[in-house]
Parts: sequence; structure tokens; C-alpha cells
Amino acid sequence: MSNKDKQVEASDQDQGEEAQIDSAEETASADEDVHLLLEDARNKADQHWNDLLRVQAELENLRKRNSRDLENAHKFGMEKFIQEILPVWDSLAMAVTAASDDNVDLDKMREGMDLTLKMMSSAMDKFNVEEINPEGQPFDPEQHQAMSMQETSDAAANTVINVFQKGYLLNGRLIRPAMVVVAKAPAAGTAGRKVDEQA
Repeated sequence: MSNKDKQVEASDQDQGEEAQIDSAEETASADEDVHLLLEDARNKADQHWNDLLRVQAELENLRKRNSRDLENAHKFGMEKFIQEILPVWDSLAMAVTAASDDNVDLDKMREGMDLTLKMMSSAMDKFNVEEINPEGQPFDPEQHQAMSMQETSDAAANTVINVFQKGYLLNGRLIRPAMVVVAKAPAAGTAGRKVDEQA
């Protein structure tokens, strides 16, 4: 081999060694980059895991608080209503005591009962309880319960002529229908007979 060939071969070897060194450095640099990316990904995953645990704990606390609030609402939701009704109860108890006295003044008893009824009406108004007293109004099956029908010429057919028991609405929702007697037109033969009897 000539000197020139030897120099070319040595030069090729030097270039090959430099290429190997460059390749090793690039591999080491790439490994370091991958290691940094992996470390960053682990840190983010740990942070997300901690965030998830915190959110789960907050949701569990919120669920427990809502459950406790709902339970208290069921237990004590009537508290304000009861506070309004207690004076009515007290008034009725005093009326019973007064009625058992031998020297009862009926006028004072009536006055006391009227005041008690006004107290009750005021308490019901505060809680949006509305009375249904449909006497003289057309029969409404959504708010009235017909107990019977009565033939009459004094009122139009399907009109409420008597109320056995008043009905009530709570915030527009039916709590108890009014129990009523509904008018129906008299039979043709019956109307003539009534006129004859009166003559």
C-alpha cells in the first residue's frame, strides 16, 4: 500500500472515530432529553393525581354537607310554621279552659274564637295557604269534590250550592279539595209538581 493510500485510510479511520464520538454524544444528549421529558411528565402526573385527590375530597365534603343540610331541612323545615301556629294553639287551650268555667260569658268566648280564627288565617297567609270556598261558583273537578248533587231551580246546573268542607291550596298546589254539593237541573215532571204543591 502506498503512503497516499495509508493516509487516506488513516483519514477515513479518523473520520469514522469522530463520527462514532459525535454519534455517542448525540445519543447521550438524546438520552438526557428523554430523561428530562420523563421527569417532567412524572411531575405533571403527580400534580394531576394530587389535584384529583383534592377534588374528590372536596366533592365528598360537599356531598356530606348537602346530605346534612337536607336532613336538617326535613327535620326543621316546619319550624317557622310551627312558631306561627303555637299562639293559635295557646289561644284554643285558653278557650277550652274558659269554656269549662260555670260563669262563661258567651260574647267573650265568641270574640276570643274570632281572634283565634284571625290568628290562624294570618299564619296561613304567611305560608301561602289559600282557602277554597266555592259556594255559588261553577263546579271545578280540579279543586272540588262533589259529595252529592241536588235538584234545584234556585241555581244554575253544575253550580256549587253548599260547601261541607273548605279546600286549601299551598302555593297554588291543591292540598285538600273542597267537599261540595252541586246543583243539577230539576227533572221536568218534578218542577211542575212543586209549583202545584205551592198553589
